[in-house]
Amino acid sequence: MRRVGDAAEALCLVEQPQFAASLGLVISGQHMQGIGGPAFVAELHLRLPLLPVLVLGKAGETADDYAGEFLRFLPGPVAGEEMLALAGQMLAKHECETV
Repeated sequence: MRRVGDAAEALCLVEQPQFAASLGLVISGQHMQGIGGPAFVAELHLRLPLLPVLVLGKAGETADDYAGEFLRFLPGPVAGEEMLALAGQMLAKHECETV
């Protein structure tokens, strides 16, 4: 698991082939610094189109604000158990599809 401080740092990391190959899931949080959540997810999917992304929505956002086949949106506030369960499902599905 790797936590980053902002969207720019995350996008720089995924430019590193070894790091990008190790990713199974990205969780985009509510308090991301830099570019907004929808723009970050769009940029991320330009680089890694098959990577699953779990978006923890903030007030005023909806799933319609995001696009992507491998994306799930949880409107805030998000319960920890709900986030963990969905993240586990997304990881398991991604692992099955990439084997």
